[in-house]
Amino acid sequence: MSSTLNSGTWREPILAQFSRDIAGVSRLTVVADPDELLTEQGIVDGIRQRGFEIVPFEDHVAFRYAYERRFREVWDNGSDTNLVVVLRAPRSDISGLPFDLLKQAERDRRLLSFSLAELFPSLAPHVLSELDRIELDAVSAAQQLFKPEPMGENATRDFLLRNVFRLDPAQIQSDADLLRALLGRHYSGKTIPKSLDDRLIHLLRATGRWHDWPLDQIVASRAHFLEFLQERWSIFVKGHLASKEGGLHEEPEPYDLRFSGPTHLPFDHNDVRVYLDNLFTDGLLIPTNSISRSLVEGTWMAVGVAGSQLADNTSRFRKLLELLHSNQPSTSSDHHTWVQAASRWAEVVALRWSLPGDVAPEDKDRFNAAQQLLEQSFYEWMGAHFASLHSLSYLPRPVMVHQIPKYMAHRLNVKGSAAKLAIVVVDGLALDQWTVVRQEMPPRKWVMEEFGAFAWVPTLTSVSRQSIFAGDPPFFFGQSLDTTRKEEQHWSRFWEDRGLRKDETVYACQGTLEDDDVFIAKLSGKLAAPRCRIAGIVVGTVDQMLHGIVTGTDGMHAGVRHWAKRGALWRLLDTLLDCGFEVVLTADHGNVEGIGIGKPNVGVTADERGERVHVFPDVLLRSNIAAQYPGALEWPSVGLPEDYLALIAPSLRAFISEGRRTVAHGGISIEEVIVPFVTVARSV
Repeated sequence: MSSTLNSGTWREPILAQFSRDIAGVSRLTVVADPDELLTEQGIVDGIRQRGFEIVPFEDHVAFRYAYERRFREVWDNGSDTNLVVVLRAPRSDISGLPFDLLKQAERDRRLLSFSLAELFPSLAPHVLSELDRIELDAVSAAQQLFKPEPMGENATRDFLLRNVFRLDPAQIQSDADLLRALLGRHYSGKTIPKSLDDRLIHLLRATGRWHDWPLDQIVASRAHFLEFLQERWSIFVKGHLASKEGGLHEEPEPYDLRFSGPTHLPFDHNDVRVYLDNLFTDGLLIPTNSISRSLVEGTWMAVGVAGSQLADNTSRFRKLLELLHSNQPSTSSDHHTWVQAASRWAEVVALRWSLPGDVAPEDKDRFNAAQQLLEQSFYEWMGAHFASLHSLSYLPRPVMVHQIPKYMAHRLNVKGSAAKLAIVVVDGLALDQWTVVRQEMPPRKWVMEEFGAFAWVPTLTSVSRQSIFAGDPPFFFGQSLDTTRKEEQHWSRFWEDRGLRKDETVYACQGTLEDDDVFIAKLSGKLAAPRCRIAGIVVGTVDQMLHGIVTGTDGMHAGVRHWAKRGALWRLLDTLLDCGFEVVLTADHGNVEGIGIGKPNVGVTADERGERVHVFPDVLLRSNIAAQYPGALEWPSVGLPEDYLALIAPSLRAFISEGRRTVAHGGISIEEVIVPFVTVARSV
């Protein structure tokens, strides 16, 4: 997890157009950006650092509202701010922009355009356009190193497979080679475009070697690949032990295998073994309990064989802390790296609170030190980069939670008129609690591809959850930031703007103390309606549990585990999948344990008083309170109305009675901000 944000040679021609000198003489720039280059984090950060603010032109009404409120009024008051209007279209299509902006940009010669074809002239732009923009650094490096002649589409795909994703079919000659290549592809967490996966599969099959491997399933899907490994691991261990005892004893056929392909995989090959320890440590593979741990004690296979639960959890807890320490993200890391770190930290937290109360003091100290270091680094990263996140692309998957509806709309367009999509928002579910919930999932039930997304700050339900159903940053619904009552209205409007009728969408929010099964039964009729194509569902049990917890994270985990075991979430997913929905599961915010530092005496001067955040309408009021609490953060109004001024409690602290423990949300800890983003489908 060492990816960093840097200037990069491909960025230089773009960033050169946004110097501080230019910012001083021109307050408006219009950019035709058909390839969405201005959605890459290094570009967005670089432009912002030079004094410009990016606003995409996607919707006439929303853009005009933002332009008038955030820029025109500021300019009319004599203040300076520099606006970059980005149109995701070729320069020839910019006529859709407001006439006054277009004329001003033309007058100041600030009508710009950038494209992949100009930056990477040797490579097929259509193929490059499918890449996650984070991969353009590697493309640029490969182009500089190899200086290729102009290529067609398949040659470009082959170039990218070899030099960006390190997948060279010509070097895959054996089962071990293929297994190593797929382990590298999936463990990296990189998103590879479907056309490149298809090209890889085609080239592998052309060799005639891999006809019995389920390439269509295990190349593209990380979840399927891990299942493929999981069901063959115990077979390998048993076979390895049997061969040591004097020959491989044939096991009874048929094996209960869901995936075709070779029964025996070369897990003991050096190029494969190097991945296995981390796969089991990170929880991507589960140790087998089909043989006794004593039979493999002291061998490299022991990591994949279950023993004493306490001993296994303690060992894995320590190894995860070591992995986290050796792969600690920094302020210069990209958002993907932080999502990976958050997922690993979630495993650490889940393990920490599964251990008994008398856990060794040195383990407690390691955990506390790791948390302090991680939170401080994330705190600094958020200050430097959070303002850029909402400008990044929602493809190949959303970066922030408000982008999820746009991601769903894209899926709807791809899949066609028969498609049905649903989002399940488990209010308040932190990544570490999702880890606990997932552990209680019925076996062989679903295929889940797990990622993460960033919540809005402050991480309050009325801010972040409302942004999900509005499909917009909170700035656009400033009048309702103190309530969630307009979510259904936001949800309907979003889909009506994209051509769906009101009776094709469903919104359902679980009521306070409403029984899970009563809620699911009530929802089932709506989902089964013939015209229903889009569903937005709020599951409120976890958040209600959160606000009643007084025993800390351990009590929260116990409650969440009990809820998961009761199976309400699994019954809801079953209901959705039975009705033909493609499902996304997420949360609006997470939560973190905090220790009280005292309650500010704000009376009626605060618009909102949470345990991890207070919101003020006035800068002076906020500053006066902040001065009383060293370490409290006066959060900038990123994506928020200018008069929505949040004061964030210090790291792992809360605005409650001094010394008291609580589990709360509203702040910027990694547990509050990075939430699950999970796609759910029927298992094969």
